[in-house]
Amino acid sequence: MSDVYAASAERYQSMIYNRVGRSGLKFPAVTLGFWHNFGSNGNYDTMKAMCRTAFDHGITQFDLANNYGPVYGSAEENAGRILREDFRPYRDELVITSKAGYDMWKGPYGDWGSRKYLVASCDQSLKRLGLSYVDIFYHHRMDPETPLEETMEALDFIVKSGRALYAAISNYDRETAARAQAIMRELHCPLIVNQRRYSMFDRGIENDGVKAWSRENGMGIIAFSPLAQGLLTDRYLNGVPADSRIGRDGRFLNKSSLTPERLAQIRALNDMARARGQSLAQMALAWVLRDGDVCSVLIGASRPEQILDNLGALNHLTFTDEELRRVDEICGVSRKEG
Repeated sequence: MSDVYAASAERYQSMIYNRVGRSGLKFPAVTLGFWHNFGSNGNYDTMKAMCRTAFDHGITQFDLANNYGPVYGSAEENAGRILREDFRPYRDELVITSKAGYDMWKGPYGDWGSRKYLVASCDQSLKRLGLSYVDIFYHHRMDPETPLEETMEALDFIVKSGRALYAAISNYDRETAARAQAIMRELHCPLIVNQRRYSMFDRGIENDGVKAWSRENGMGIIAFSPLAQGLLTDRYLNGVPADSRIGRDGRFLNKSSLTPERLAQIRALNDMARARGQSLAQMALAWVLRDGDVCSVLIGASRPEQILDNLGALNHLTFTDEELRRVDEICGVSRKEG
């Protein structure tokens, strides 16, 4: 794919942009994640086509991390090449993020939340991306050993040294998010968003109270795995396809996830989605965005058409009380907060 890219003049006509907590930043309601399909085992032309399709339809945020791949770092390297070849004229229209917190290189300094690891990882990410700064830099997970003050002071340094515009956290529970936010406010560098897993099947942010706390305390939430690693789609209604991630990569989704009970839930939700005039994936994304507490959903894709289908969720974001009750009933959960 060597043609010169010119973004669609209509790229901002249909996207919804939501304020991130109490910051001045807005996220597109749908964000393109680079967790899968942008590594060294992906097709570069397909990656580029997905980025073009996303941006042409108002998806202005590309979400990355240091170890996205495989191999580690390769998603950022591919993103850097795409940014250089296609998006250099549009840099100021894009939100580019990275993270550090999981294992990245050998030895005691390539993991978790020390200042040494976070600053070094940020510098490496910038080099791979070919950027002078990222818009958001996240600490990727809580560190039970490093003092939280050290981790937050590292994020503060990364922002105030110009390596990132905003600081953020990922996979933080309510208690630790509250402590982290208090530290960062004292440093005059507030955390603007917490990236957490959330879907109809995973109510963790409701159960641990972080959803309500974030709403009350001005921190945004961006949700990853809103389709439960593909379970909340029509892909598994008739068994496991041969090219499914279940067969290719068991790290995140395996055959034990698709129990008869789970399959019955998926089919019931699919029937409900049809009644709403949506695909199951569209309804699942709409459900995550339904009440405004989540400012963006992170989607993965293996081809441009999936992105376009997911964007259809934005056409119908409202749910009746009866529909919400029915979703909870199907999923076998009770709502933990109002």
